[in-house]
Amino acid sequence: MTSIKTVIRKKPLADGRFPVYIRVTKNRQSKYFKTIFSVRRNQWNASEGCFNSKHENYLQQNRLLLKFKDKALEVLTELKLQQEGFTLDDFEFKYRVKSNPASQKVFPFWEELVQEMIESGRMGNARYYKNVKNSVFKFTRFNRRFSFQDLDPRFLNKYEVYLRSEGWRDNGIIVYMRGIRAMYNKAIERGWVKESFYPFKAYKLSKFKVHTRKRALSMEEVNKIVNMNLEEYPDLTLARHLFVFSFYTRGMNFADMMKLRWDDIRNEKIYYIRSKTKGHFTIQIIEPVRAILNYFKEDNSGTGYVFPILLKDDLTPVQIEDRKHKVMRRYNRDLKEIAKVCGIDKNVTSYVARHSFANCLKQKGVATDIISESLGHQNLSVTQAYLKELDSSKIDQAVLQLL
Repeated sequence: MTSIKTVIRKKPLADGRFPVYIRVTKNRQSKYFKTIFSVRRNQWNASEGCFNSKHENYLQQNRLLLKFKDKALEVLTELKLQQEGFTLDDFEFKYRVKSNPASQKVFPFWEELVQEMIESGRMGNARYYKNVKNSVFKFTRFNRRFSFQDLDPRFLNKYEVYLRSEGWRDNGIIVYMRGIRAMYNKAIERGWVKESFYPFKAYKLSKFKVHTRKRALSMEEVNKIVNMNLEEYPDLTLARHLFVFSFYTRGMNFADMMKLRWDDIRNEKIYYIRSKTKGHFTIQIIEPVRAILNYFKEDNSGTGYVFPILLKDDLTPVQIEDRKHKVMRRYNRDLKEIAKVCGIDKNVTSYVARHSFANCLKQKGVATDIISESLGHQNLSVTQAYLKELDSSKIDQAVLQLL
């Protein structure tokens, strides 16, 4: 059975009002579709799904709200007649098409994507999508009527010229173009725009000459960081420990170190799920890692986290992302200072530990398949089938060669 109801969401907007949505429920699963309305809680009749008499012009507003519900009911009726056993995704697609996709505006859809990511806790993706959206919005001179039809190859070429005039190079431009393309693909999937308008058939991202600088350190350079005198540079202690910990835990990235809890450590092993790929890791604790864990165990911040980055246990996803962004900025700044202190003439950042781990294993003669498995790579088609057969003990033995 499928039901349709107008509801308000639990999370208020910045002005204290609550957004009004159309909720479609089938088989105990629901999807929400935003309307143009927002309301204060005391102006909403929850049981009837409409504005009450405390809302100004509530009769007129209810008539407008009913049009949104009628559109959803019309879609539901068509699906029941045309497609037995339809899904909520089928409903969503048809509902979007019903909204005249050829004239759909870009920025409301983009903002909806960002909000979805925030609500699902995908804060890194939300920040990326928002940054790209803000850049394009600025280029259009804040034109909220900008449509998907306007976002054509000619527009993309002009936007590229604009970015170059701002000093951007191919490496940066392609990151933003990929963000636009990802947003457009989602708009096609959800029926906001017809596939025939897709601009990336003519505007090719392959034209960009992207050069990735080698960011790996040699074992000699890593040892300079491992052996640096922290008594002379106490302000660099956290950054040094994070870098060394990452290196000896197979390149654990900053986000995963930030969220690592003492509960994840037992029986001389670290167990965690990588945020980026959702891969499961089991890592043998070796001496450099043990020393760092002991250091932070003695200087425990009172939370369940290993490192003093998240200072409370009950932070919201937004607070966690903001804290991550702030500490990461300081971490990378401190790593540049560490490189200077250690006489390393390379741009050392948080991700260099991961590259260096792989590079140093290669220098030690460790097989490429072992290195790939230790990093948790998932995009190796032929090799990956074999790599899944390897157990973590082989990787742990390989890591010991770094000592």
